[in-house]
Amino acid sequence: MVGDLPLILYKNEDDPKKCSARKLKRFKLAVFISRIPSNSVILYSDSSIRLSPADSVYRHLVAIDVSWENVDNYHFPKDSTRSLPYMLAANPVNYGKPYKLSTVEAIAASYYILGKRELAERLLQKFSWGMQFINLNRNPLDDYSRAKNSAEVTDMEKLYF
Repeated sequence: MVGDLPLILYKNEDDPKKCSARKLKRFKLAVFISRIPSNSVILYSDSSIRLSPADSVYRHLVAIDVSWENVDNYHFPKDSTRSLPYMLAANPVNYGKPYKLSTVEAIAASYYILGKRELAERLLQKFSWGMQFINLNRNPLDDYSRAKNSAEVTDMEKLYF
């Protein structure tokens, strides 16, 4: 079962004042790492496999905190990478844009899909706009969290765009 503390591979590429990963670390709600431990599911936007409740078998959830401009410069083992399905950002930089989630939004969405809704909300509560993310995406998040696997998440995702 994925642990209650997200791991973040932090690359220091974003504005520190707007970085949600740094804020999570400051509140001891995440751990920065320099290498990805074994038995980890890695959030990576280029993965063709959507995150689903079936991924709760992994021990760690790892988010990659990099600038959207540089995301294509990183490559990870395909068998453990997962992307998130269609959701709208609530963060002030990308509000309303599909797929342009902040690190905390991506982590919270992942925990929500994996059945840890209370943890997702606890992470988001540290941000003035955090709960708006849940409000914007409640229906898809609920649907994705009921899926059995990545293929079902992909089928459900098609209903939202």
